[in-house]
Amino acid sequence: MPPETNNSDAFEAPSPALVASLRFVGWVIGKVAWRISHKNVGCIPEDDGRGLLIAANHQTYLDPYWICLPVHREPLRFMAWDRAFEWFFVGPFIRKLGAYPVNIEKGSVASMKASLKALERGSTVVVFPEGARCFGNGEMLEFKQGAARLAIQANVPVLPVTIIGGNRIWPRGTAFPRPGKVEIVYHPPIETEGFLPEDVDRERAEALNSKLREVIASAL
Repeated sequence: MPPETNNSDAFEAPSPALVASLRFVGWVIGKVAWRISHKNVGCIPEDDGRGLLIAANHQTYLDPYWICLPVHREPLRFMAWDRAFEWFFVGPFIRKLGAYPVNIEKGSVASMKASLKALERGSTVVVFPEGARCFGNGEMLEFKQGAARLAIQANVPVLPVTIIGGNRIWPRGTAFPRPGKVEIVYHPPIETEGFLPEDVDRERAEALNSKLREVIASAL
């Protein structure tokens, strides 16, 4: 596991040129291999300098890539499984894309601090409240409160996103993705302005967390 650090600036910002190149490649591969479609893209807020938290169900390792194809907001950041940073080529590559590690079993103080600082600086941060990929049946796992607490602390809106079909493209236990159809559905953003940072208690965070899960599940 990558060493823990208290310096959130240690996580690399993504290269805009690399992101633009991969977005083009991603569109081509996505259309050919997975007939990917993005619904309700008008729900994606314009880049007005304010931070945005994107929260989605988690079905495959490709989820952040699929979600961000029509998201033209810079910079893009996302949490990733800490063990993925140990993989040859994958680790350095996802760091260049703006990923930073999180321990999905125990959480990570450094990754939470990095996320909060990125949101406060106007970045778009992608998180998966389930913390791990769902099983092959596509049924969502329990949502953790971290995403809701982050949005409230940073006072930024949350964009709920539903991924449909990814569980059949790359189910747990398979080494590589297979052809199929994937649909990404964007929902109207949920504002957190009614929550004050000092009010981030379990009850308020759970209320937002439950709403997020309900909205995301509504498209499955």
